[in-house]
Amino acid sequence: METYRLLYLIAAGCCCALACPGGAEDLAAKGRAVFNKHQSSVVTVLLVVKSKMGFTSLAGLGGDAREYKEEITGTVIDPSGLTVVALSSADPAALLQGMMSSIGGLGGDGEESSKFKMDTEVTDVKLLTHDGTELPAEMVLRDRDLDLAFIRPKIKPPTPMPALDLSNTAKVDVLDEVIAINRLGKVAGRAHAAAIEQINAVVKKPRLFYVPGGNATMTGLGSPAFTPDGKLVGLFVMRSVKSGGGRMNLFSSQAGMTPIIMPAEDVKKVAAQVPATKEEAK
Repeated sequence: METYRLLYLIAAGCCCALACPGGAEDLAAKGRAVFNKHQSSVVTVLLVVKSKMGFTSLAGLGGDAREYKEEITGTVIDPSGLTVVALSSADPAALLQGMMSSIGGLGGDGEESSKFKMDTEVTDVKLLTHDGTELPAEMVLRDRDLDLAFIRPKIKPPTPMPALDLSNTAKVDVLDEVIAINRLGKVAGRAHAAAIEQINAVVKKPRLFYVPGGNATMTGLGSPAFTPDGKLVGLFVMRSVKSGGGRMNLFSSQAGMTPIIMPAEDVKKVAAQVPATKEEAK
């Protein structure tokens, strides 16, 4: 009897060893299929931003003003070119000011006479499509609570743009794996990249969202996430809450800021509030 049991355990171990690589290969194959199908809907958004930051005082806002260029990831959600991005990537002022205000001023006492303030203005927006075409665009809607911003071309694209279907969605659970698609920066040739992310937590209140694993990947804010069978899960954004005051490390987990996946259903609801174009209004 012991011999048969030993043989059974050996056989079971061999089967497990063979099954695991096969499962990984199957996930990779499904991920590549999702990547190849949807990568054209992930674009680069080129921004020119003016900013001024510092600590307020009785004399006003101190600090230097500067202008900088930024490249962020966007996801096209309509053939007209309507694109959604993470607001914290496009305009980080509210996020940074909220975090710094919760810590207090330079002295740590949180006095009104000396608090961090950041003013930003997005002065130029362009969509860089998958084929390298630059389209002048504008930011048409912001939702600070959900960290979403919507960008639309100023002129109709010459051809309909590849876009994701916000109705073809799915929910996921803890330890499920999702496929994320990002577009890298200029230094990497603005190539599209894919990553397999794992869901570490599902938060249901006050609203549903997913917390991905903390391992560093190529996934950036504004990237879409899919199930292995190609259904849209949601969009990577930043969630932040005020810490409640007190001196702390801004970059610690206790600072109240973490990347999440906002469900596609919520993105769709906010997108429905985007003002119609003049052509659409006719």
